[in-house]
Amino acid sequence: MFSSFFSTAPPVDPTAPNFHPVSSKFKDGELFGELAQKDTELLCTASGFVTETQVFYTIANDGTSITCQLIHSSVGMWYPTIQFVCKIYNPKTKELTWKSVNVNNFVCPPPGRDRRSTKADEFSFTHKSTPGSDHPESYTISANPTPDLQISLEISRPAKIPGFKVGKGDQGGYSYFGADPKNADGYVIHRFWPRYKASGLVVMNGKALSVDGTGMFIHAIQGMRPNLVAASWNFAYFDSDELGGTSAIQMEFTTTDAYGLKGAGSGGVVVNVGSLVVRGKLVALTAETKGPNVAKGDESRLKSRATHLKPIHDPDTGYNKPCEILYEWTGPSFSPETPGIYRASTIVDIGSEDKGLIEKVDVLAEIPYVLKMAVNYVAGTKPYIYQYINPATLSLTEPGSETPLDVQGTLYNEATFIS
Repeated sequence: MFSSFFSTAPPVDPTAPNFHPVSSKFKDGELFGELAQKDTELLCTASGFVTETQVFYTIANDGTSITCQLIHSSVGMWYPTIQFVCKIYNPKTKELTWKSVNVNNFVCPPPGRDRRSTKADEFSFTHKSTPGSDHPESYTISANPTPDLQISLEISRPAKIPGFKVGKGDQGGYSYFGADPKNADGYVIHRFWPRYKASGLVVMNGKALSVDGTGMFIHAIQGMRPNLVAASWNFAYFDSDELGGTSAIQMEFTTTDAYGLKGAGSGGVVVNVGSLVVRGKLVALTAETKGPNVAKGDESRLKSRATHLKPIHDPDTGYNKPCEILYEWTGPSFSPETPGIYRASTIVDIGSEDKGLIEKVDVLAEIPYVLKMAVNYVAGTKPYIYQYINPATLSLTEPGSETPLDVQGTLYNEATFIS
């Protein structure tokens, strides 16, 4: 699907686009691409440079954040590395439990299952389908990464909140790097469950936490060295039980200088995709492309944007971190019951003291050794992820109304700096 990232052959026209963002490929009425079975099947690629991940972000009823993640990393000629990572954080007590283990005896698919399910000695993600029910898809997460931690969660997707990618068909969801998308240098794709129901039990050091909450799921693939894909990332997940169930998500990345709409040196292109769940239904998708050489779109119909405000230098990481982040969504409803435009926004006040900070993640300290050496050697970078969870208010304006509703909920967000 993509040529070697070592290829330096220039396009015939050096000012031709060498980046093709998914956020510009589809018209606003064509953004919704419902997931097919193969979209959430794991590739588990054993060659080339491909990083594949499945992440479940759960917010328990007591506010605890529970993240469970599979990372499958293929690095050139080396045998793939498979990790299970989990992070559990209670914002009230500030207690943080973090585990990252290289797993043993990894299998995909396990016997009797398809490639949406995986299993290893330390964990399993088991997918189940129950078509025609109120929750037609589910995952059972079972994990015992270390003797002091056991996780057992049932994740179920409501029928009225389908999984999605941006755009229909086999090309839906893909952003391509390189002059020719059909013979690309690399690619990025994200598939989402924007809201799910979660229940189960987490046992930490013999202490049990009963989980009854909600969450979101992402299946993402980077078919390229991570340091070549993006200079930075933003991720936001707002969730509330108000209005019968509300969520707002965003995934955003900014390309490096090497990839842009006018060839090498025209990078800094910002790709943002998102969604809105209102009253227990997926009602709108959002997508926006910003940056150099990008024509301005109609923001009254389509906006998907994360804006860092009041940046200050952080001596711990060397990056300028924001004191506030503004997230904005505008998109046409694809619900026949509510035609028109949805608008939403929320701003998180982090401050200089990092309110709600879970952790500043030193990425190179966590990723597999071989991947670390490849990224660090080539890029000379030291990427960090700022992870936060805070109470938040989503300002939501529904079609046919000019009066915004204030929805109280929780915002989990990440700001990643790579270069």
